[in-house]
Amino acid sequence: MSATSVKTCSYQQKTYTKYPSVAGAIAFSLLLWGCSKPFSVSDTQWQTYSNSRYGFEFPYPSNWNVLAVPENDDGIALVSPRSQTVQIRAWASNRLPDAANKVQSNFQTTQGVSGVLLVEVGQQVGSMKLTITTGKITYHWQGQSSSQEFSNYYPLFYYIAQQYRIKV
Repeated sequence: MSATSVKTCSYQQKTYTKYPSVAGAIAFSLLLWGCSKPFSVSDTQWQTYSNSRYGFEFPYPSNWNVLAVPENDDGIALVSPRSQTVQIRAWASNRLPDAANKVQSNFQTTQGVSGVLLVEVGQQVGSMKLTITTGKITYHWQGQSSSQEFSNYYPLFYYIAQQYRIKV
C-alpha cells in the first residue's frame, strides 16, 4: 500500500467518523429521494399469473412483458417495460424428501401462508426473494432491479409478495 492510498483511506475514515451526521443526512436524503414517487396499488392495472401445475398465483402490473415460460410449466419470468433489468420471476419445485426447512419464517402473505422473505441489495443488483415451503412443494418468487433503482421498486415487490397465493 502506498503512502498516498493510506492518506486517502485515513481521510475518508476521519470524514465519516468526524462528521457522522453528514453521512447520515446524505443517506436519509437518498432514502427520501427514492420515495419521491410512491407506489400506488390503485393507480396500477393488474393481471394475475396463475400456475396450474403447482397451484400458485400472484398479481403483476398488466404492462409488464413475459420473458419466458418454461416448457415444464414450473413458473414465469416477467420484465418491466421501462427497463430490462427490472424483473419478476416465480417458480415452484418438488421438495426432496430429506430436505428440512431449517429457516424460521419471517413473513406472512395476506392469505396467511408463512414463508421467508429475504431482501438483498448489492453493488449492482437489489432483490426481494420469497420462499414458501408447504408439504412436498417449495415456491419461489423474486423481484429484482439494479441497486440504484431498488428503492423505487421495493413497494411494488413487497405488495406482490404479500398477495402471493397458493391454491388450496
